[in-house]
Amino acid sequence: MSFFNRAHYTSDATQFINQLKEDNPAIEEGQRAGRALLWDKKVDRDARQDYDAGDIAQKPYVYQTDASKF
Repeated sequence: MSFFNRAHYTSDATQFINQLKEDNPAIEEGQRAGRALLWDKKVDRDARQDYDAGDIAQKPYVYQTDASKF
């Protein structure tokens, strides 16, 4: 048996979240809907490659003037 193992221990935060989900089962559906709205998007890989190909390398110090132009 591990020294850190506590039999059947749940933290106060976990108990609170579990109780909240029991009291209002629609919370998980709302979480999934919010995640789908912001994060679960289909990625157009061809467009992403075009965006990446258009990147310009940044100079090590952005504010350094180019002395060869003066």
